[in-house]
Parts: sequence; structure tokens; C-alpha cells
Amino acid sequence: MDIVFTSLVLLFAVALSGVLIGLLPFAAPKPMVQIAIGSALALPGFSLHVSLDPDLFFLLFIPPLLFADGWRMPRREFRRLGAPIVALALGLVLFTVVCVGYFVHWIIPGVPLSVGFALGAVLSPTDALAVSSVSGRTTMPRRLMHILQGEALMNDASALVALRFAIAAALTGSFALGPATMSFILIASGGLLVGIALGWLFSGLRSYLTHWRADDPASHVALLMLIPYAAYLLADALGVSGILSAVAAGMTLNGLNTLKGELTTRMQANSLGSMLEFVFNGMVFVLLGLQMPHIVARATASVADIAGGELWHLGWFVIAITLVLLATRYIWIWLMLWAMRLQARWRGEPAPRLSTRVIAISTLAGVRGAITLAAALSLPLTLADGSPFPARGVLVFVAAGVILASLVIASIGLPALLRAGRDLEDDSMAREERDARATAAQAAIRVIEAHERTHADSRESGEARLYADACARVLSVYQPRLDPDNASDDSARVRRAFEIEKQLRLTALRAEREEIYRLRNALQINDETLRRVLADIDLLEAALIGPTARR
Repeated sequence: MDIVFTSLVLLFAVALSGVLIGLLPFAAPKPMVQIAIGSALALPGFSLHVSLDPDLFFLLFIPPLLFADGWRMPRREFRRLGAPIVALALGLVLFTVVCVGYFVHWIIPGVPLSVGFALGAVLSPTDALAVSSVSGRTTMPRRLMHILQGEALMNDASALVALRFAIAAALTGSFALGPATMSFILIASGGLLVGIALGWLFSGLRSYLTHWRADDPASHVALLMLIPYAAYLLADALGVSGILSAVAAGMTLNGLNTLKGELTTRMQANSLGSMLEFVFNGMVFVLLGLQMPHIVARATASVADIAGGELWHLGWFVIAITLVLLATRYIWIWLMLWAMRLQARWRGEPAPRLSTRVIAISTLAGVRGAITLAAALSLPLTLADGSPFPARGVLVFVAAGVILASLVIASIGLPALLRAGRDLEDDSMAREERDARATAAQAAIRVIEAHERTHADSRESGEARLYADACARVLSVYQPRLDPDNASDDSARVRRAFEIEKQLRLTALRAEREEIYRLRNALQINDETLRRVLADIDLLEAALIGPTARR
């Protein structure tokens, strides 16, 4: 019963966080609110405590979150932005491990260099979901957000592999670069292959089951939700990266258009996936808040051995290491853009701008989150000889403090920089969406007109008139989507007309919904009729509003 009660309390805390954000008189990032709720639950009066097993934490929360990230990652942008993503996900991780390792070895007495490298690996992964939470209502430039998403997808594996080697060096006192590099390549490539193979297998199995009418949407959605766990566990059993396996499975299933043509399954999967992502990501930060009092207590007990007993050193360590992380990220991004400019000039291509604002936004967007917390808690308790792991309590405290500091700095700095950087925005995605809608409408119009011509010579004149009237009604829905922006001298007027039409359609749909509820309340229709009609209305409204507005 204690486990059930604790789980329900955590679920309630996650749900409460969304309500509190709407009630606060100021804009607060969701992760900070969730951490605050978790810390409050750990105070005397509630005294809620959860013993967090890092392996169990990884298994329950990390695979589905990374799978969802892989599923959402645009394939085209991932290919086009491969160079900066690899530079951040691999090069920046190694640069951070080295810089933080030497800095920690210097400022914290008694910490071996290998342990400093371990902390650098712990602090290397970034969290793209946290970035979207702390940026407020200000939109991140799409190209930059795609780079950050790709970085967060890939740097988890590189950082955790680096952590494995750093811990091995701390336990054994030795490190070999050649075998470590080969091991990294095998672990990463093996994880990717396992995820890709599992994605292909699941897609083929679904096609086979659907062919034989075994296409129950609820069952297929349940199977889809288990794929990240299967990818993680299978890869882990084979000794390769379970994190990269979950990411690769998500990207593979998205690339194979697994849910194409299955409206019910797709809508259920999207709804359930969004809900689970909110709950799992929220629980990660609530659990961090729950751990804070115990992390502080353990760090206070061990700080006397390494910092002369001065408690204020803990805060200094967090601030100093956070500044080092920001500096290393800023320097690396500047060097990366400088190298990209040189390469573009050498090829005779337009060189990207070396914008200080873009570098600053990219630097502050390096928010730490769930992976950093889990990696910190996975540090071993003892060395090979049985002695305590050096400064483990302080290292865990520093990791938790850096997570909080990065969230606070990003929640203050990112909205300001993004508001000041309106010149960074472009409407290429909006134009691309309008062009896609217009092309799709043209295809629909061609098919409808072909049907109308087929039945125009029908022997039954009544049926021909029925087809003509029906085609005219359907065509009236598609004609407004033929956006004439490119050929019109008054594109602003055209866009305004589309916006007015959209608002009128939404107003009409909402009036329909109110009337349907009135009929049910007056007992003129039953609940089954209500649900069936509302499903159609909701689908039309969701298509008009779009995914961004629904969130």
C-alpha cells in the first residue's frame, strides 16, 4: 500500500503543477514548480521519501521520454543539421568532461582527476524538453530548436559512455584511450542497430496483423507504448547503449510511417503519448525535489572531509561549476560556428552569421535535467578496495544544484534573449505549411472533379445531380486552402481572410458543441450519441487549431 500511495501522491503532484502554473501571477517554468512541489512534500509534515534506485529510474522514465523525442525529431532537419548536432553531441561532451574534470580536481581538494571527469560526464547531457518549458511563451527559432533536440538525443549516450569509462578509471586507477574509443563505437553503433531492427520488426508485425484484420487500435497503441522498454532492455542485455536504442526505435517507426492511414490508432497514440510524456517528465522533477533534503544532508556530512568543514563551499561549488559549464559551451559553439564559416567560404557557399545573440541563446539552452540526475545517483558508493567513493555526496549535490541553476538561468535569460531576437525568426515553416496544404488541396480537388466527371453521364439524372451537389459542397471546403500568397499583390489581405474564416469555423464548431450538450442535458439524446457527435466536432476543431495551439 505504501508504494501505491506514494505513486498516487507523485501523480497528483505532477497534475497539480500544471494547475499552479496557471494560477501564479508570473510566468514560472514547469520544472521549477515541480521541483518546488517535490521539496515541499519532503519537508516535515509530509515527510515523503522515495528511495531512488538509479537502474529502476532509468528503466521507468528515460526510455519512453527518449523514444518520444526520437519520434518527434524531424528526419529532414536531422540529416541537414547532422554536422552541428554531432559537434555538440560528441565534441562538446568530450570538451566539457575535460574542462569540468580539471576544474573540479583543482577547486575541490581530495577529488582525483578521474572522479572530476566522472562529474563532467554527469553534467554533459542536456534536456530539450526542459528548454521548451523554460523558454516561456516565446518561440525558439525552429532551426536552433532542431539542433538542440538532436543534441539532446545524441549526447545522452556519449555522456553516459564517458561516465562509464571515468568510473572505471576511478575504480581501477587506469585508463586506456584506444580500447575506450573502440568500446564507445561498438556500444553506440550496437544500440542504434538494435533500435532500428526492433522498429522494422514492429512495423512489419503491425502490417501483418492489420492485413489479417487484427487491427484493434487500443491493442496496437499498448504495444507501441512498450517498444521503448523493449528496445532499452534488449540493448542492455546485449551490452550496448539502451538509450540510443530507444531513440533509434522512435526515429525508425516515425520514418516508416507506422501509423499512416489509421486515424483512430494515430489519435489514440498521440493523446496517450502526450499524457505519458507529461507525467513521466513531471515525475522526474518531482522526484528531484523529493531527493533535495537528503542530497543536502549527505553533502553536508561529507563536505567536512574535503572542504575544511565550511558549508558555504557547497553553494560556491555549484556556482563555479555552472559558470564553467556556460563558458565551455559558449566557447565551443563559437568555435563550431567559426569553423562552419571557414568551411562555407572554402566551398564558395554563403557563410552563416557569427551572431553573439544566437551563441548566447544556444549557451543558455544547455539545460540539465533527468539524465543528469540519474547519472549522478548512479555513482558508486565505494571504490574497488572498499573505501568510500571520493566526495560522492558533494558530487551528487553539485549535480542537483547545477540542474536547478541551469533552469533558473535559462528561465530568466532565454525569454529575454528570444524577445530581443525577433530578427532571428523566419516564416519559412509557415510558408512550407501553407504550400503543403495547398498541394494537398489540389490533389483532393482533382480526385473530386474526376468523380464528378465519372458520374456526369449517369443514366439516372437524379443521381448525377446528387453527385454534382455533393462535389460542390466538398470543393467549397478545399478551395480556401489554395493559398494564393505567391501570386497575390495583397498577401496580407488574403492571410487575414483565411484567419477570419478559421475563426468563423471555430465559432460554429463551438456552437455545435454547446447545442449537443444542451440536447443531452435536456434528455433529447443519450450519452452515446453525444460522444459520437463530439468526436467529429473535436477532430475538426483540432485540425483548425493545430498542435502548437493545443499545447
